[in-house]
Amino acid sequence: MELLRFLPISVVIFICLTIVSSESIEIKLGQKDNAQNYNHEFATTVVEYASAVYENDPDKLLKWNCIRCGNDKIKNFKIIQLVVDVQNCLQAFIGFADDLNSIVIAFRGTRETSIRNWVENLSWKQLDLNYPDMPDAMVHHGFYSAYHETTLRPGILDGIQKAKTSMGSNTGIIVTGHSMGGAMATFCALDLTINNGMDDVQLMTFGQPRVGNAAFASHFSQHVPNTFRVTNNNDMVPHLPPYVSELPQKTYHHVPTEVWLYKSGGSGNAIEKICDGSGEDPNCSRSVPGNSISDHLEYFGVELRADKSETSKIVANKSLGNIKIDDYGNLVLSKDLSNPPLPDTISQI
Repeated sequence: MELLRFLPISVVIFICLTIVSSESIEIKLGQKDNAQNYNHEFATTVVEYASAVYENDPDKLLKWNCIRCGNDKIKNFKIIQLVVDVQNCLQAFIGFADDLNSIVIAFRGTRETSIRNWVENLSWKQLDLNYPDMPDAMVHHGFYSAYHETTLRPGILDGIQKAKTSMGSNTGIIVTGHSMGGAMATFCALDLTINNGMDDVQLMTFGQPRVGNAAFASHFSQHVPNTFRVTNNNDMVPHLPPYVSELPQKTYHHVPTEVWLYKSGGSGNAIEKICDGSGEDPNCSRSVPGNSISDHLEYFGVELRADKSETSKIVANKSLGNIKIDDYGNLVLSKDLSNPPLPDTISQI
């Protein structure tokens, strides 16, 4: 229990309470070998979508002409819907990738201007919500509500319906996100599977924090087995909220399967290590200190942050397609794939 000396007081109190009041439960993790499903080319394509969603200008995203949108791996992406929750500073898009033959959903992560405070607050977040209809599964309400209780969820589900209408009801789905966006992507992938009956859902996140306990991770891995959680060198966010190896069933626990990017012997290229199915492989990112923000902001050489520390531009012009704005200023911008390309000029408010 020497490790407990280095944890925040609130975490130590929480651990002590769970030792006294909780009975042990059986956690089933690591039952599926996911290594053969990991693909480097796929990962380096998906990370481009996790980067593009950081674009501040909804006009450029909906027209898919932002600088990041022009990357060769994703330049032919057909965006269908953009959801901007202005009230909570959240953003996601839905569209179709011909080369992947899949619907892609990407969630934006924490803005760079607030990331240091957000990282510090992660150390204090406690498991405070029972995940619905999952015995013993606990998550943090803030992570859960960012997806389930904002404009994002209804906007995402509506966008998926539009995409399936255009591309076919059997079209697979890839969900991605970086940082806090990875946490929301995790809840989205699970929601699509257990609440919406979609069985061809893949999840790949980059630098995401822990979102629930071991019981949650166990349930999650059974429902969304095709999951890869990429971590990078000493990225500090995957180390938070804290995991205590002496009490694996009582604290936060990552969902599997981790892919750890690390450099060895001065090599310029990162080694991709596919970790065990536990979600908490001690020989992967947990084997090094989580002390780097710079490692959090770049994966596979791709920047994962907004270009400028500015607020999102709010636009209002019918050239953008169908625009829905609620009483709080939250936007859902949708695009009919059968329509010709949108004009290059818009007006701003």
